[in-house]
Amino acid sequence: MKERTDAPQDRGYLVGISFFILGLGTLLPWNFFMTASLYFQGRLNTTEWSNGTTVVRKEYYFNNWMTLLSQLPLLLFTLLNSFLYQRISEAIRIAGSLICVLLLFILTAVLVKVPMDEDRFFSVTMATIWFINSFGAVLQGSLFGLVGLLPQKYSSIFMSGQGLAGTFAAIAMLLAIASDAKSDTAALGYFITPCVGTLVTLFSYVLLHRLEFAQYYLKKSSKYEADTEDEMLKESSTVENGKPNGHANANGTVASSTPKGGGASEVDEVTEADPSPDGPKQAFLSLEQVEKGQAKLSVTEVFKKIWVMAFCVTFVFTVTLSVFPAVTVDVRTSFPGKWERFFISVCCFLIFNLNDWIGRTVTTVVRWPCKESRLFPALVVSRVVFIPLLMLCNVQNRSYLPVYFSHDAVFAIIMTLFSLSSGYFVSLSMSYAPQLVESKDAETTGALMTFFLALGLSIGAAISFPLRALV
Repeated sequence: MKERTDAPQDRGYLVGISFFILGLGTLLPWNFFMTASLYFQGRLNTTEWSNGTTVVRKEYYFNNWMTLLSQLPLLLFTLLNSFLYQRISEAIRIAGSLICVLLLFILTAVLVKVPMDEDRFFSVTMATIWFINSFGAVLQGSLFGLVGLLPQKYSSIFMSGQGLAGTFAAIAMLLAIASDAKSDTAALGYFITPCVGTLVTLFSYVLLHRLEFAQYYLKKSSKYEADTEDEMLKESSTVENGKPNGHANANGTVASSTPKGGGASEVDEVTEADPSPDGPKQAFLSLEQVEKGQAKLSVTEVFKKIWVMAFCVTFVFTVTLSVFPAVTVDVRTSFPGKWERFFISVCCFLIFNLNDWIGRTVTTVVRWPCKESRLFPALVVSRVVFIPLLMLCNVQNRSYLPVYFSHDAVFAIIMTLFSLSSGYFVSLSMSYAPQLVESKDAETTGALMTFFLALGLSIGAAISFPLRALV
């Protein structure tokens, strides 16, 4: 949707800031759990010392299961949200989801200080991940539909906020590792951070509906739907009744009964409609034509318009989640020592999330290729090359593939290109899609694109299991 010339100004750019914070809040849950993989592995993969030999008690494959159980509910509830948005109010879907996410983060923070055996801790953590991402899916889908009602640049701002969520989580983890506090105290501080972030996100949503600029576009949408419904009823009435005291014959022409001569009644038929644009033919549009022009399109019709963008966002996330973090988190540094403590947090999570955010943010200024270009999906598909490149880095433990890129710098460069392209193409796909439909179909487009985004994440998470085993 283009910004209207008669719209009020976004004073202080508060609407843009609000959507940036809302974007950040939607991906805080996923990123804080993913970045804390070292903390969870520390509580799950405890070791016993026997005769000087370290014996791992049990392998939980935390990163693979975390990724899968994050994306499956995201896929399921994103699909469900396509029906929920028509039956449950926007305020309940967004504010309610944020409150539930906040409560689940508080639970996770409390569990840091609660002693628990590994199996139970794993089960509780996986259940928390499932539910927190279920609410996150409803939240994300609802917000994509909401931002689609505003000018296109706000979609890019929202996506940029989502990209910063990972950087925010990575920096929080680095500070926790660098602190001199005990590991459980550092972890507690780490998980309190997203609680504060979620509260700020909730405040931003409440503020949004009090801003004149946002009210203008959101009320315009509601008014449009009401006006469209009234207009359809009027047109329907016109089609059924034709002129006063008249009826339509089988050929669509209007017959009017007028008394002639001594009260006798004869029927004068209008045998041919005026072919001019202003003639009677215009007045008798069929109901089908009225609905086609003014009513919202069906989900299938919207999909036919945006399927290329839906494919692109699905493929980007399939490639990304197939190796990140399931494979990349097991890369080991070639410089053991103090650096080893920070290596994964910096080279895996911080580099990925920072460059993913940069890639998303760049689309507010540069949008290449254009949405009609065949080069766009071709470039998206070419990202598949990053899968073997990352699998050939210094991933440990490995059984089958050799190590071709053992140096930290090579891994960092591959991760930089991998994450930049991911953020850039995701943001382009998500911002191009609403431009392919009319504003009345923006919410349906947002729900559909969020579903395909979740589909890509789920496929990537499923593929991560055999790819990690192949290494």
